[in-house]
Amino acid sequence: MTTGDVHLSRRRLRAALTAGKPAVGTFLKLASPDVVELAAAAGFVFVVVDLEHSTLTERDAVGLVRHADLCGLPALVRVPEVDAAAVNRLLEAGAAGVQLSMLTRVAQTEALVAATRFAPAGRRSVSLANRAARFGAAPLAGFLRSERDDPPVLVGQIETARTDPLPELVAALDVCFVGSTDLAVDLGLPADPAMLRAAVDRVGEAARTASVAFGGWAPSRGAAAGLGLGDAGYLMVGSDLQLLAAGLRAAAGEECQ
Repeated sequence: MTTGDVHLSRRRLRAALTAGKPAVGTFLKLASPDVVELAAAAGFVFVVVDLEHSTLTERDAVGLVRHADLCGLPALVRVPEVDAAAVNRLLEAGAAGVQLSMLTRVAQTEALVAATRFAPAGRRSVSLANRAARFGAAPLAGFLRSERDDPPVLVGQIETARTDPLPELVAALDVCFVGSTDLAVDLGLPADPAMLRAAVDRVGEAARTASVAFGGWAPSRGAAAGLGLGDAGYLMVGSDLQLLAAGLRAAAGEECQ
């Protein structure tokens, strides 16, 4: 079994973020390699393995990341907090990047950068005995150069109005992602639509100020503009579980022919 080129995947994803149209991905919550292949065949630009809102284990996530790597599909992993050791294992397995939930403090951003960058830019532990380093086939200097030139893609989710100043919070990231569902809850349900839209727009403006991509989630491509994501460069659409559920409901509702 050969390995993919995670550095090329990262480069392609970063290029897609600046292509002038949305780079569209979806969340993976099911531990099935078939779903990875279906996502690639459907034309998704990337996937995000969800270790926050799913029953996936780290072992499941590694398997999905490895399969996505073989399919040439960039796979990020969403984590609820920065666990440096776990992040390193996922990156060594071939993850294209990390998406951090509930980002509120610059210190979290600094911890994420430190966990995903080798010295002197960070504190990530170095090993060549892994897929990303081609199991030692490349020399250490070459691997470190590849990681410097195409480091992990970093995404921070803004899900509350109570954060450090947003441009400073996301300046070291690749994507400033608005978590509109949690943001709506934070603003108080039922959230005032105008207030929620203004909060989403503030996150988008912070992304532009920091010169990073703006991202968010929508249940469908058609719903993105109404959620303030019309200019999102990093657009998450649904999840494998959501899309499966919708298909099953539709099938169950069909009349027998």
